[in-house]
Amino acid sequence: MKSPDPEAPLDPAQARLLQRVRRIAIGSSLVMLVGLLAVFGVIGYRLFASAERGKPAPDLTVALPKGARVVSTAVAEGKIAVTIELGGATEVLLYDLATLEPRGRLKLVPAP
Repeated sequence: MKSPDPEAPLDPAQARLLQRVRRIAIGSSLVMLVGLLAVFGVIGYRLFASAERGKPAPDLTVALPKGARVVSTAVAEGKIAVTIELGGATEVLLYDLATLEPRGRLKLVPAP
């Protein structure tokens, strides 16, 4: 049996098949490249995002009004809620969890 000559021209059916195989190989290589870029992008995003979360919380002292009593505290959705009782009225103080900056105050007073 004689081996085919590698320099011999291909017939049209073989040339079409070879082109189709090349297109499939290029397509699968591009899909793999996009997948790798997506994976490395997610890894990079998580590394940089976790650097922000790794910062220690600030050490602050919050001064309450004289005579105030802390009734309860709660943490939800990045905020700290401190419920205090002051002179018969109840107040809810809201602070940002990351920076401990005041974000709001809700006064609850009895109806007259």
